[in-house]
Amino acid sequence: MAEESKLDRLRREHPWLDHLLRAAQRYSESYGAHYAAAVTYFSVLSLVPMLMIGFAVAGFVLSSQPGLLDELKGGIAEAVPGSLGETINNVVNQAITSKGTVGVFGLLGAAYSGLGWMSNLRDALTAQWGHAKEDLPFLKTALKDLVALISLGVALVVSFGLTAAGSGFAHLVLEFVGLDGVWWAEAMLKAGTIVLALAANWLVFLWVLAKLPRKPVGWRSAIRGAAAAAVGFELLKQVGTIYLSMVTSSPAGAAFGPIIGVLVFANLVAQFLLFITAWTATARENVLKDPPLPPPPAVIRPVVQVRRAPSPRTAAGLVGVGVLLGALFRRR
Repeated sequence: MAEESKLDRLRREHPWLDHLLRAAQRYSESYGAHYAAAVTYFSVLSLVPMLMIGFAVAGFVLSSQPGLLDELKGGIAEAVPGSLGETINNVVNQAITSKGTVGVFGLLGAAYSGLGWMSNLRDALTAQWGHAKEDLPFLKTALKDLVALISLGVALVVSFGLTAAGSGFAHLVLEFVGLDGVWWAEAMLKAGTIVLALAANWLVFLWVLAKLPRKPVGWRSAIRGAAAAAVGFELLKQVGTIYLSMVTSSPAGAAFGPIIGVLVFANLVAQFLLFITAWTATARENVLKDPPLPPPPAVIRPVVQVRRAPSPRTAAGLVGVGVLLGALFRRR
């Protein structure tokens, strides 16, 4: 019997470690890093059409409010003096003039990049659950991905809206009771805001883990995974905020730091989400039981029997009997 290794002993003694290593194995075998790269690509690609849509919306708003437009141009001229400020103001004027065209192209680009993002995300989540990619009809799959994309967008808006509304309502309550500016009240408000954000993130991740895979997944299986994802996502946001505050302190960092930060943050979030999915899929209640062992292979063994030839005396007797029988049949 082979001696048990130290890692096997640790996995047997610590179920959480065994679960973590099973998740890492599933993540690696299901090409989690490759899927995360695809999701990151479409995430960054969708920023351009989203900015175009933002410019179009801002163009419609500013074109109807000349006073606000003048204030914006004046603020740009003060913040960015010289030729650069004039260039930015020219860009604003062009965005207002071409707001319809920019909005249409932005919507088309957002639809393309959004569908690509959702398709790769759903395929990635399905792979982490151990299901192979199937050849699905294009139009039906694209329609389902579009519905899932819209549903996820609504869930995110509701989540962030609840967080913002809860924080604003809490500030109003503090002002009403006269505790605005009191340190312990502010600390409790900060803690409550974090708890509310965690709850909102948990709801979003619960929906992502349970409904986005192309194969049905039970809500019960996704509850713990969504909780871990909510906590981890908040930590990633805090790390990202610290990173951006550090890299934007220099001119070079202010120019390239946010771009690199977006790339790194999008990839980290994608890999984290896929690993959490693998961790959820490899829980004890989701791991398939060991299939029955196949029967042993059949062994074909031909039996060769070697019989001895009859003796000459026996052969002569048999020939004689044959001749006698032949003669009798001829007479009849």
